[in-house]
Amino acid sequence: MLTVTRSKKPTRLAFAERMVEYGKINTDFAVFEADIGYSTNSYLFNDKYPERYFQMGIAEFGMMASASGMAANGRPVVVAGYGVFLTMRALESVRSFICYPNLNVKLMSSHGGTTAAIDGVTHQASEDMALMSTLPNMHIFAPCDTASSRALFDVTMETQGPVYCRLMRDAYYELYDESAEFRCGGSNTLLKGSDITIISYGDILFQALEAANELKAAGVSVELIDAYSVKPLDWKSISASIKKTGRVIIAEGHQKRNGMAYDIATRMAKEQIHAQFDHLGLDDTFAESGAYPLLLDKYGLSSKHIIDCASAMLVSTETSV
Repeated sequence: MLTVTRSKKPTRLAFAERMVEYGKINTDFAVFEADIGYSTNSYLFNDKYPERYFQMGIAEFGMMASASGMAANGRPVVVAGYGVFLTMRALESVRSFICYPNLNVKLMSSHGGTTAAIDGVTHQASEDMALMSTLPNMHIFAPCDTASSRALFDVTMETQGPVYCRLMRDAYYELYDESAEFRCGGSNTLLKGSDITIISYGDILFQALEAANELKAAGVSVELIDAYSVKPLDWKSISASIKKTGRVIIAEGHQKRNGMAYDIATRMAKEQIHAQFDHLGLDDTFAESGAYPLLLDKYGLSSKHIIDCASAMLVSTETSV
C-alpha cells in the first residue's frame, strides 16, 4: 500500500519556486506574465530578477507573440497564466508563432482541470490537453506534487521546443521525494499488479491511488501508473502493463473526448492489444462552481467512481468466463 501526506504547497507555487532557483543556473531565460503573477506565483521571479520579468497585461495572444519574438532571437521564455486562457485565448498564437517554428517557449499553466473548482467553468481548463496535444512539436507534462513540479520544471527547460506544463490551483498531497526521477516521455509505476492497470496524472492521480489502495485491500492486484509525460507518452511502459493485466482504466481531470485516454485507445486499436478498457473524465459536459471534492464526485472522477469502474470490469470478466 502506497501512502501520501497532506501538502501545504500547490504545484503552481513549487514550480515557481524552482523557476527562481533555476534563474541562477540559466541566466538567459525570461518570464512573461498576463496580469495574474500573484496567482500563478510568477511574481517570485520578478522579485529576484525584475530585469527578466515582463508583465504583459490581460493580453494572452499578444503575450505569446512577444514571447515567440524573444525566443526566435535565442532566449528561452516561460509564459505564465491560467490554463484556460493560455490554451484558448492564445491558441492561434501558440500554434503559428511558437509550435510551427518549434521555439523554446514554456507554458506555465495554472488551474488545470477541475482544480479551479470554486472559480467556475470560466477558469477550469478541462479542454487544454486536447488543444495542446494536437499541436505539432508541443510537449505536455503534468506534475502532481512538490517534488515532481520541481523536477519537471528542469525537464521543461531542458526539453527542446514548446512545453505545456499543467499545474494545479490548490495543494493536495505529497507523493514523491526529491530522489524521484522524471524525464520527457517517461512515467512512474507506483504500484505493481497483475489484475488491472489504472493510469492517471496530476490531481486525479491521488484519486486513483486511493482507489488502488482500497482495491488492493480487497484482494485486487492493481498496477498504478503516473503518466506525468502526457506527450510524448511512455507507450512502452503503458502498453506492457496493459498486455500484462488485460484491463485498463484511465482517469483524468479533462474532457473524455480527445484526452490521454483517446491516445491510448487509438494505440491499442492500431496494435490490436485486446484488453478491457474504460476511462473516466468529464463526459461531454462543463463542470460548475463548487467545492473540489463535490465536483469530483458529481462528475465521476472520485476514487469511489474508479473503484466502481474497476469492480464492474472484474465482475464482467468473471461472468464471461
